[in-house]
Formats: sequence, C-alpha cells, structure tokens
Amino acid sequence: MKQRYGWLLFALVIVMLLLINNTIYYYTTKRSLEQSLSHEMSSVAKQIEISVEQSRQGAEKYQELIGANLRTAAIAAQYALDPDIERVSNDELIELSERLGVLHITLLKRTSDNIVLYKSSDPKQLGVKTSSWKPWYEAFNQLFDDQQVTMDWGQSLPNFWTGPFEVATTDTSKVRKWGYYFDGSTNYITDPYVSYEMQEQYEEVTGVNRLIKQTIEQNASLLEITAFNPRTFPHGELTTRTDKGEELKHITQQPIIYGTYNYKDEEDVEYIVRSYETNQPLTVNTTINGKHVLKKFIPVEITKVASIVDEQGQPLERYVLSIVSDYRSIQETLDDQFMNIGVIIGIVTVLSGLVVWVAICVFRSSRERVVRETQQTYLDEMNQLFDAIRGQRHDFINHVQTMHSMASLNKVTELKAYAKELSGEIHELNELITIDNPSIAALIRSKLSQAGTQKVRMECRFEGMGKLELGVKSLDLTRILGNLIDNALDEVNRYAEDKRRIEVTGLLDGELEFCVSNYTERADVLKETFWFEAGYTDKGGSHQGLGLSIVRKIVEHYKGTLRVELDQPNKISIFVRLPK
Repeated sequence: MKQRYGWLLFALVIVMLLLINNTIYYYTTKRSLEQSLSHEMSSVAKQIEISVEQSRQGAEKYQELIGANLRTAAIAAQYALDPDIERVSNDELIELSERLGVLHITLLKRTSDNIVLYKSSDPKQLGVKTSSWKPWYEAFNQLFDDQQVTMDWGQSLPNFWTGPFEVATTDTSKVRKWGYYFDGSTNYITDPYVSYEMQEQYEEVTGVNRLIKQTIEQNASLLEITAFNPRTFPHGELTTRTDKGEELKHITQQPIIYGTYNYKDEEDVEYIVRSYETNQPLTVNTTINGKHVLKKFIPVEITKVASIVDEQGQPLERYVLSIVSDYRSIQETLDDQFMNIGVIIGIVTVLSGLVVWVAICVFRSSRERVVRETQQTYLDEMNQLFDAIRGQRHDFINHVQTMHSMASLNKVTELKAYAKELSGEIHELNELITIDNPSIAALIRSKLSQAGTQKVRMECRFEGMGKLELGVKSLDLTRILGNLIDNALDEVNRYAEDKRRIEVTGLLDGELEFCVSNYTERADVLKETFWFEAGYTDKGGSHQGLGLSIVRKIVEHYKGTLRVELDQPNKISIFVRLPK
C-alpha cells in the first residue's frame, strides 16, 4: 500500500512540475509577444513620425516659396509706385494688387513712436499701429534701420522678411501671409500679402492632416494621431485682444498642431510634458471613451520654424506626436498567438505525462522483476541449504561409523584429518546460515565453492546482514563483493597453496562496511597501481580490467567511500563503506 501511494505521489509531483514549467513558459512567452508587439508599434510609430515630418517640412518649404514670391511682388510694386508715401494713393494700391495677383498691398510708415499701416488697398488696414505686434514690430524696425532682418524667426531674404501664416489683426476671421520689403530707396515698407487659400490647397493634397487621415484609414488598429505643442498645450488655447477689442487666436501657438484630439485623458498634460522634457517616448495603457487603448507619446526633433512657437513666441526645438491604438485588435492578435501556444503546451503536457507514466510503469516492472529474481535466488539458496543439512543428517551415521572404525584400528592421524574435513564442511554451512541475507549468502556459497576448487582458504564473517532490504541495492552489494573476491582470488593464485588466504568480513552498524583481505608479496608494486581505473589490469589474457572500476562507480553512486590498505606485511585490504 505504501509503495502504491509512493508511486502516486511521485506521479503527482511530476505532473505538478510539468504544469509549473508550462505556466512559466506561457507567461514568459506572453511577455515576449507583448514586447514584440510593442516594438512593432514603435516601428509603426517611427514610420508615422517620419511621414508626418516629411509632410510638415514640405509645407514649410511651400511657405518659403510663397515668401519668395511675395518678395518679387513687393519689388515690382516698389518700381511701380512713387518713393514718397505721400504721393501714393490707395486706389493705386488696389489696381496694383490686382495686376500683381496678390490679395492686398499695404505701405508701412515709421512715425516718431510707432510704425503705422499708412496706405493700403484694404480699408480695414488703414491707421493701424503695430507696436503691439511682437515679434513683427521688431522685424519692421530692423528693416527700417538695417534693410535686413536678423532675428531667429520667420524667413529673411535680402531687404525682405516674412512671418508664417497667421490670423489677421484687422480681421480675426481671416488667415494671411504678409511679406515686407525695404531697401532704403523709399520712405515706406512695401507689404503685399496673400490669403491662406494658397497654402490650404497644398495642405489638402499633400499636407500633414491629409497624411494623418489616410494613415488612420489604412490601419484598422489606429484610432487617432495628434501633434501637440508641448509648451502651450498645458495652458490651453492662447488668445490676445486687438485694438478693437476682438479676441485673436494665434495659429503658431495652437495646442493641437496637427490631427484631432478626441481621445482625451486627464493625465495627458503630464505625459506630454514628461516626454517633451526627457526627450524620451512614453507608452500608456489605459481606457478612454469606453475603449481599451495604447497611447504612445513621441518627442519629434525639428529645426526651429516660425510656424510652431511657445507661449513666449519663441520657436520650438521639438513637438510631441501622440498615436492612439485600439488595444482590442492588439489583444486579438495576442489571443490567437496564445491559443497556438496553449495548444502546443497541452500537447507537450499530455505527451510528457504519457512518457512519465510509461517510464514509471517500466521502472516498477523492472523493480518488481528484480525483487522476484532476488526472492527466487533466496528460495533457491534456502533449498540448497536445506538439501545440504539433509545430506549431512543422512550421512551422519556413516560419518560416525567411519570415525568409530578408525578409532578401533588406532588410526589416529587419519581420524584427525577426517574429523577436520568434516568439521570444516559443517562450519561453512553454519557460516552461510548466519549471513541472514539471501543474495550475499548465495554469492559467498558460490565463491567458497570457487575457492575450494582453487585450493584457496577463504574465511567469512558477517554481522547484521538481516537488516538489509531486498532489491536493487542488494544486487549492487553482490556486485561489489563479487568483484573484490574475484580480484583477491586472482592475486592469491600467484602463490603456493599454503599462502592462498582470503578474509571477507561484513558489518552493518550505522553504516555498512565490507572488507576483503588477501595474501600478497607485491605490496610495493600495488602501492603505485591505479586500482579502480577502467581498463586497468595486470592479469593479461582475456581480462578487461573492468571489475574494480565497476566497484568504484557503484560506491560513488551510493555516496560511499573506498579505501585500500597495504600497511601490514604480505597483506592487502580493500574497505568499502556505504550509507545504510
């Protein structure tokens, strides 16, 4: 019963180990898949970042072309107008605007304390002061003073400067781009300007917002792409008041530069600022608008441009790109992969369980076979002992009659020899009975018989052998003893019959100890011998040198010790100690 529960416990331990191993493998693989998917998302995000930047840079270049055209228009207007602003009429400017293909032309005049929109084809422009237009007012002064603008903002060309498209102060419902030209030959700055329609047409065809829309349409897992101004987003939309009291929103300081912002989270400000300040991407796993999403914030380095400025009007060195992905599609991908992994793990677990079950069955069958063989050996040996006892009993009267006849005939010498031989046979039988272990008793009986045929005197003493359990260990013990006795027989057969002596002892007291001693005249030679190395032999013939090597391996298997003593004259002893 105990053995049955033992095997059941062993099987349960194996199954538990398999389940633990498979569970660890599952979660390790899950983490690996999630990391792989995260890297894939990062790669997609990088491609989007590059595409957005290329589109944005294209739009910036197109603005520069518009700026260059405004300079050409300003030079042409200056040639057509009188160099004295007082001699130029607004009607002339209306006609010239139509001829040059610009929206309007305004002339700026410097006064003692301001720069004023003095003449214009647009009546709304007339008389407007510009001292509050920062940094535009600084650029106007540099043109008047140096005929060149050196500030690190806007587009500077010889005798010319232009800023980005911006909301008009004189009409806050319109977006314009102005160009300013002054070469010192006039007493005014020439300012032709155009509407946003030119840039808008470009944006509709190849602009960033169009690119973002196409990217989202082509990728089912993408929900939203947004470019944030990290300096103005925490403050919301920045506005100023015009001289007329109208609210003016500045395009260059808009919190949302490109894209839409529908997937809002309370922590977005913190994430955007952190990504901007650390210049490191940031990924957030959260739920927004009832959807499980992954939100990635990516800082994008840019060359300073006038179209993206901070709350102070200074150009930014980077903005933050946000990409929102639907985690459901990601989870579906992971689920499919996890399902495949689960099937593989299930199959491996079943196969492993079958292999373990077969191994256990084979091992149990082998163990039971060994036990049966050992028990059969025990029965055979006991039968041989009983046959020997019965034989001695049967022959007892014959022995007594023979000894009586020798005594009557006064043959004392022959009587002593006969009695000695008879007592030795009885002694050997008694020794076998007291060994109390069938496998060892069988071995000793066999070796005594072998020693007798070789004229070798072999003495045996065993104590406590009855406490040894039957099974594989008993067979290993017989292998140890058998090889040691065989080695001793080989050694003593080198000498005369009267020197052929072997002693075999066994003691079980805490630990099991065997000792095999034999006569030898080669102590000096044997001291230098590699006794227990595989293949070593000095016997020649068909000997392969494996006996003592086998002894060493068995002793090491049971964590025992092996010792050779040559400290007595003409005697060698080999000791084996094994844990019980």
